[in-house]
Amino acid sequence: MTDDVKKSYFTTGQMRNALIQIEDKMFHSNWMPTVVLGINRGGCIPGVYLSHRLNIPHEVLDIRLRDHTAKPDLRVLEKAFAFQKKILIIDDINDSGKTFQYILDNFGKREDRIRFAVLINNKPSKVKVDYHGYEINKDEVPAWIVFPWEEWDK
Repeated sequence: MTDDVKKSYFTTGQMRNALIQIEDKMFHSNWMPTVVLGINRGGCIPGVYLSHRLNIPHEVLDIRLRDHTAKPDLRVLEKAFAFQKKILIIDDINDSGKTFQYILDNFGKREDRIRFAVLINNKPSKVKVDYHGYEINKDEVPAWIVFPWEEWDK
């Protein structure tokens, strides 16, 4: 992050509202998951909230492309798919789309059984998600989104 990019703080209340929006959009699309996979780390907290709200299991999908050199691990996704689950993969933000593109390139979406959701969707992202709570355009208004779990003191 460069010093000239402003920070925009995303609140817990906004997260809860985004999850309600995601649930509503899933309901209206006549598709509901049987498992939520939260992308490590940003998707873990929203994933747990949503899994409790929907009363379905949550597991962590370990894909960390920005800050880690370890190869992403898709075994949790492979297992859920093998057990005929309808899978919602959730993250905090679809910024550039690289995380979701990694899943598409290495696993695919397969038979309408895997869908993507985010709290915030950046419109210029290369990958389109199925469900989102909020939408922004970082090309027009550059900002670094800070989520409640990222800065303890805010």
